[in-house]
Amino acid sequence: MDKSRLLVAVGLLAMMAMGVADASAAERDNATSKPKLPVVAKPVRQLQADFRKLKFGMFIHYNMATYKGAQWVAGYHSPADFNPGGKIDTDAWADAAVSAGMTYGVLTAKHVAGFCLWDSTYTTYDVMHPDCPYKKDVVAQFITSFKSRGLKVGLYYCWRHPGFDKGKNKGKFKVLPPECDPARHTLEQQNEFQKKQIAELIEKYPDVFYIWNDALDPGIMPAEKAHEFIEGIRRRRPNIIASSNWWDWGKKGKPFLDIGVKECRHFPETNKAPGETCWKLEQKWFWNKGSRAGSAKGVMSHMAKAHNRNSNFLLNVGPAGSGRIVESSIKALAEIGKLWKPKATRGPSR
Repeated sequence: MDKSRLLVAVGLLAMMAMGVADASAAERDNATSKPKLPVVAKPVRQLQADFRKLKFGMFIHYNMATYKGAQWVAGYHSPADFNPGGKIDTDAWADAAVSAGMTYGVLTAKHVAGFCLWDSTYTTYDVMHPDCPYKKDVVAQFITSFKSRGLKVGLYYCWRHPGFDKGKNKGKFKVLPPECDPARHTLEQQNEFQKKQIAELIEKYPDVFYIWNDALDPGIMPAEKAHEFIEGIRRRRPNIIASSNWWDWGKKGKPFLDIGVKECRHFPETNKAPGETCWKLEQKWFWNKGSRAGSAKGVMSHMAKAHNRNSNFLLNVGPAGSGRIVESSIKALAEIGKLWKPKATRGPSR
């Protein structure tokens, strides 16, 4: 055998030996590596009990309404209007939550405007629209910031209730993106669209533990259908918990999904069902010109009453058009943190 052939043969043998060695190493790794354990699904009562231990969270109303000087946005405004003029400092939101002693946050991923703060498969009416100057996933930013500080994350989603079309408001508030404009889609079609978007959020953001459903009640679907939907979500993502805020003010707080919700009202003293009381730190849910924080002591009084009535306390802040929480609210949250003595461990500070 000449020298060149000998070198080729030696090279082939070396490559074969390396392949055998690699295969043996892979087999050893597979044999010694621990298999991934499936997530154990908790009973709903345990999920409710775990939720109640969280005690205190931050509600964040920030969406198209922030830029329109409105609480409920009518029609479809241009995505160009969603323009904070720079990067939204979600880290500062999380730091403010930590300073107050909060343990979780809930962001308005889709409110009445129909505008989505994530890149949704089902609509172009979102932060990644060609006309939107921001072009960043606000939901992902929010989750990263809160999770990095040891805080749990939830997402608010507004369902389109038939009550939106009553009286003089008929057709005024769209609520759903243009791809499912209520003027051209039945309630059943609207529900299917909304279910798909919530399933998308759960799959896209596996750190989400809580879905806050606004205006979801029997006017949209019977309780058994709503529970079937949530159970379907849990089959994909075990241990998700869901609240529901009734359209009818007289029925708010009444159990429908896992957690009952009250808006700026307290549950009765006799309440035994797990609840969440939502309150505003500023005057309105969304920021408007002149927004300022209320009294920290007043907030503490409401929080104590909520806790005594088997309810978490979800305190709303409305970041300004810059995406920043107003200074008076930053100070009030820090003061609340000094007054509030939670039993749960706070998340790490920045």
